[in-house]
Amino acid sequence: MERTRTNTFVKLGSQPQRVARAASITCCECSSDTSSKRHERYRKQPQNIDLPELHPKKKKKPFPVPIKKMLQASRQDKRLARMRIEKPLEPPKNGLLVPELIPVAYEVLDNWKVLIRGLSQLLNVVTVYGCRRCPQVHVGPVGHQIQDCYGTGSQRRNSHHSWVSGSINDVLIPIESYHLFDPFGRRVKHETRFDYDRIPAIVELCIQAGVDLPQYPSRRRTAPIRMIGKKVTDRGGFVDEPKPHRSEDCVALLAELDTFSNQQGQSSTPSNAKELAEKTLKAYLNVRRGVEQLMRKYTVKACGYCSEVHVGPWGHNVKLCGAFKHQWRDGKHGWQDAVVDEVVPPNYVWHVRDPDGPPLRSSLRSFYGKAPAVVELCVQAGAETPDEYQPMMRTDVVIPDSGEVRMAA
Repeated sequence: MERTRTNTFVKLGSQPQRVARAASITCCECSSDTSSKRHERYRKQPQNIDLPELHPKKKKKPFPVPIKKMLQASRQDKRLARMRIEKPLEPPKNGLLVPELIPVAYEVLDNWKVLIRGLSQLLNVVTVYGCRRCPQVHVGPVGHQIQDCYGTGSQRRNSHHSWVSGSINDVLIPIESYHLFDPFGRRVKHETRFDYDRIPAIVELCIQAGVDLPQYPSRRRTAPIRMIGKKVTDRGGFVDEPKPHRSEDCVALLAELDTFSNQQGQSSTPSNAKELAEKTLKAYLNVRRGVEQLMRKYTVKACGYCSEVHVGPWGHNVKLCGAFKHQWRDGKHGWQDAVVDEVVPPNYVWHVRDPDGPPLRSSLRSFYGKAPAVVELCVQAGAETPDEYQPMMRTDVVIPDSGEVRMAA
């Protein structure tokens, strides 16, 4: 225990006098260190986190970059443009590749192939259901009974789902993008949209990051482009784009890279489901981690109203947006910077702790957790639950019986 002397003012008569007083201070360094370590450990691995909320359809998505930063960068570009100063660009913003990210792109593409192949085989082991009236998906032997359907005729069904057999597209939502031979070349117009191939956005991102696929060629620049403001002053001229391939090699490649070619029943049943589930889950985590690393450098745009994604420095001009207030925009997309969840949608589903138990009920929904459909499928097939998804899946929450719900806090 340490003692310190503090001076206080006490009024004696008409003038205040300084009086010395001894105060005792107890050292609590040990307890403070323990609480700070406990707080830091909880911050890294929280016990439970809130379930993801559904974004309203009649509202624009929030900007991933604050508006103040975007306005500040725009004012800086305009200032340089008025002074006729060339905009400083670094790879890949100037059209050149980033050598350090080329191995990452190849790794992402390899894991993407493993993920699609593994999911197509695991669908023969674990049952997947999709609602006929809404985008809800359920992974388990029987569909859940949670009344959260908002599709057509949900009021007549008391918000119960109308379950049908699902496919790989229900687990891994396909997000496609236009393949561009030159991302800095001519934009995709509404009249020329059929001249470009539609491939998975992850594959297009890997191609622009350095992956060479003979079926989908891409222009590799040796000299950087030059820009003043938003105008490209030197792009090295326009190059005639090769026509899309329609050969058997292209079809065979799409069978490995596209989910539409890997439907349920076309793949064989795995001999070791647990090992395949572990491999598939690891590939899924590597894909998300690699895509996040690539998107830090390469630009990916997403519509703020619908699920359209475009890989390139600026969005296309195809007028196919049918989301909120599309009449005001003449069907054009509202482009903004994309996030990882828009390129690789997690598609959250309810976590089934006991597949052999009773179906999930609405009265106990506050005790259930959620997980991405790929993670839930692999966990039910025998894979270990990843640490980063345990708080959302609420694995430590005890689910009470129907008679104990009222007594639970």
